[in-house]
Amino acid sequence: MTSLAIIGGTGKQGSALAARFAKAGVPVIIGSRDAQRGADAAAALCARLNLNNISGTSNREAATQGDIVLLSVPYDGMPPILADLKESAQGKIIINIASALDPEKKTRAKIPPKGSITAEIQEFFGQGTRVVAAFQNISPEKLESENAVIDSDVLVCGGDKDARETVIELIRKIGVDAFDAGVLANAVAVETFTAVLIAINVKYKVKGAGIRLTSVPRG
Repeated sequence: MTSLAIIGGTGKQGSALAARFAKAGVPVIIGSRDAQRGADAAAALCARLNLNNISGTSNREAATQGDIVLLSVPYDGMPPILADLKESAQGKIIINIASALDPEKKTRAKIPPKGSITAEIQEFFGQGTRVVAAFQNISPEKLESENAVIDSDVLVCGGDKDARETVIELIRKIGVDAFDAGVLANAVAVETFTAVLIAINVKYKVKGAGIRLTSVPRG
């Protein structure tokens, strides 16, 4: 079974994703800046969920152990974490879930200098990794609740087709529909569309606005 390392796995989104994937039978490694904190978080999740497929350690060691590495890290906090992971990330598929938002007003998109956050991560890690974007258009409230029903689709973008397909199959294990949305250049559309959904949430006083594709095969 392909294992998943979740960097920032002790945060709300990271721990909820860890629970969803672990309950689906995926071996999960929770990463933290502090190895003991990662181990403690994993032990607490295993005890609460009555599972034994979650472990925890440092971010760097988690990335070393995992077949796929998911970055549950906000964009503005990424630089030191990426620097720490650069060597251990080589040879891995990396999932970026961060969105390209204006930090002063999250209902506005803000395109990063390299075109997308995913493109920046790919450039930083180099061609030894395959970086994809996913989960940007799922509301944080639903990601942060391991029991919330996710009725939105996940769009997956990246420069490597096989990596996209691998991530799509991984996401489908947790009962969420995921679709190949094309090459790395398309990640900017996925990352910035989050601002549109946040604006809709604000305008209509709802939480969890998402997207659902039409006329595509499912199941």
